[in-house]
Amino acid sequence: QVQLVESGGGLVQPGGSLRLSCVASGSIFRNNVMGWYRQAPGKQRELVATITNSGGTNYADSVKGRFTISRDNAKNTVYLQMGSLKPEDTAAYYCNFRNFGFRESESWGQGTQVTVSS
Repeated sequence: QVQLVESGGGLVQPGGSLRLSCVASGSIFRNNVMGWYRQAPGKQRELVATITNSGGTNYADSVKGRFTISRDNAKNTVYLQMGSLKPEDTAAYYCNFRNFGFRESESWGQGTQVTVSS
């Protein structure tokens, strides 16, 4: 099992920035993907960004140029640096971890709320 602990959410004004962190612990395989998803009230959960163990990234079109995902493999931590925040970025943000190997597995964090409002 992989356990994820998220932090960094909060209230920020439009145009502001926040950095989310997610620390993974447990049975971490060499080949894995960590990412961030978000879900606003009444909407489906959507992908924000992912990053592989080797550093390859993927972003939703809505956040390209504004958000940056990164990871520190030594600390088993993934970060999401969010800039130029918009009200439509308001959502619960969830950390996601996927192991790839003989037995694939997936874990989710508890979620951290990001609210962008004046």
